[in-house]
Amino acid sequence: MAEVLVYVDHVDGAVRKPTLELLTLARRIGEPVAVHLGAGADAAAQTLAEHGAVKVLAADAPEFADYLVAPKVDALQAAYEAVSPAAVLLPSNAEGKEIAARLAVRVGSGLITDAVDLEAGDEGPVATQSVFAASYTTKSRVIKGTPVITVKPNSAAPEAAPAAGTVEQLAVTVGETSKGTKVVSRTPRESTGRPELTEAAIVVSGGRGVNGAENFPLIEALADSLGGAVGASRAAVDAGWYPHSSQVGQTGKSVSPQLYIAAGISGAIQHRAGMQTSKTIVAINKDEEAPIFELVDYGVVGDLFEVVPQLTEEIKSRKG
Repeated sequence: MAEVLVYVDHVDGAVRKPTLELLTLARRIGEPVAVHLGAGADAAAQTLAEHGAVKVLAADAPEFADYLVAPKVDALQAAYEAVSPAAVLLPSNAEGKEIAARLAVRVGSGLITDAVDLEAGDEGPVATQSVFAASYTTKSRVIKGTPVITVKPNSAAPEAAPAAGTVEQLAVTVGETSKGTKVVSRTPRESTGRPELTEAAIVVSGGRGVNGAENFPLIEALADSLGGAVGASRAAVDAGWYPHSSQVGQTGKSVSPQLYIAAGISGAIQHRAGMQTSKTIVAINKDEEAPIFELVDYGVVGDLFEVVPQLTEEIKSRKG
């Protein structure tokens, strides 16, 4: 069976959930070979093996941290040349998509971004995408070169499938042209204790109807009761009520959780583009004509200032 390269998204060897999803999808089209760049490969190998990685290609070099993504592209290209894979899979985040695009150009292959599903086809992997602000679902395949595909988080449930996961060192030469942009400082992001927005299984978002930054604790309390992340519409972000890093929408982040709760959000196409692939959508809005109600699974016509606190308390009481 052909091998499939899977780029490992991790923090010092702690493998992030989207990578486990990629390994699950990779098994549909071949044998997953994980590519781990940076420190912690030995620690990560066990988790990667548990989820189907037949081997782990590992490389660690200071250039991976000292410069932007180009040295990582050098490493992934080295893995590509060593394995001659049937496909290359990466998480559909900002870094993953940039690495994927650069790799596709270097090896002369087609690129598919933001896939939400992957299956084997007679002529190569077939990716499902949600396009045109999630108004259409398409199936696509790369017709030139080796498919390079980025997959949105929460597109598949990680499934254990124990494999060897043998760690092999990958020889990488970082070219001088990959050192054009140097990282000169880093500031740790303040932790909220909540899951990463794009990876969360549950997201609660507030919009214009929240009517001020002082009211966003209502949204946060509901999210915390569910163990979810907090999002915001562009209107709420533009008004300065919540950080831009939490914006859901076409000019913000795309999310695809199991449950998405929109409170006080009208449902403009810009917002819908970032959350329409959510599995279950619930909207709370006092305007029964709000466009958001066109795509929800469950809708509550009511004042969020009455509904959200009651919902939060009910969830807390049921959790005991």
